[in-house]
Amino acid sequence: MRLLVAATALWAVFLALDLLANGRWWFWLIPGLAPPLLFLAVPVTLLALAVTLPAPGAGVRRWLVPATVLLLVAALPRTGLNWSALKPGSASTAAAGPAVSVFSWNTEYWDTTDDPDAFYRFLRARDADVYLLQEYLAWVDGTHTRIDELDRIRREFPGYQVVVAGELVTLSRFPVLATPTVGPAVAADAPWSDVFTRRKVLRTDLDVRGRTVSFYNVHIPVQVDTRESPFGGAFYRVVREADAARREQFAALERDTAANSRPLLVAGDFNTSPAMGDLDPLRARLHDARAASGDLSPGSWGGILGADWWRLDWAFTNDGAAVDHYAFVDDRGMSDHRGQELRISLPHRGPDRCRWHVLESWCARHPRQP
Repeated sequence: MRLLVAATALWAVFLALDLLANGRWWFWLIPGLAPPLLFLAVPVTLLALAVTLPAPGAGVRRWLVPATVLLLVAALPRTGLNWSALKPGSASTAAAGPAVSVFSWNTEYWDTTDDPDAFYRFLRARDADVYLLQEYLAWVDGTHTRIDELDRIRREFPGYQVVVAGELVTLSRFPVLATPTVGPAVAADAPWSDVFTRRKVLRTDLDVRGRTVSFYNVHIPVQVDTRESPFGGAFYRVVREADAARREQFAALERDTAANSRPLLVAGDFNTSPAMGDLDPLRARLHDARAASGDLSPGSWGGILGADWWRLDWAFTNDGAAVDHYAFVDDRGMSDHRGQELRISLPHRGPDRCRWHVLESWCARHPRQP
């Protein structure tokens, strides 16, 4: 009984620290690596043990059971569970307006570690209107290295427009209207390594059947370097530096999406699980696509014991776009991430007047509500 009380107290302290530090203190990126379902398993186990305390522990049980229930409720937001999956018919719905199919995927070094033909067959089979792809690069001699496969990309995807920024590639069947910079400015003649390091959000404004829609292709920097030992200072230096880089990218993404009144989709590899608070500001303002998924516990990364325990890949929309279908796609062994397959719909509206440069100032004074 004393052991159970001590374990409950320790979990309460951990949750209190998580509430205070998660998303605010760089060091908490390390505890944040824990599988999100741990936030469900621990309090449920404590509650089960409290309920089954033998008769001599009845007095302790009277206060321990409600305490563990409160701890369970407090931990649920970090589990990443998709409660919408429990609602009948909630996984996919018919498109309410013009539909756009999207495929977002961290390719894990493009085709450099795969059979290139199989890689491109897999991509083409998705038959998406818009592709948001990350890790257009190679890993050579322990460093990220530029690749150039634009000629093949254009051959494999005739009719698509191709936009590249560092490691980010966006393919679109729709005309590209603009590619506004999101995040730190990078000189036009900067070396590829600088673009790779600084450009982690690629915004592409597309003309979708007369409507301007913004697509954000995202790859937030990873928080740890697994090549470093946690018993050495270099490990924690990497975490601190990664936290600063992540905050810079998240802040830029939040500012840009908040100022963008057009319909938008934000998708990619955020290297952030539901147990981490980094995404909280974005999740509070935008709509998580998981509501259109039939998975109670959606996961995109891990591959441990045959399951992906972490959701590191996310997709969000604002009020101007609705997700009618959302699912993770088997990567067929070509990546450590599963792909995100989406279908979004747009409200029925007339042409978007703001896509013409001469009306930009008018639009700035009269923002359109999605």
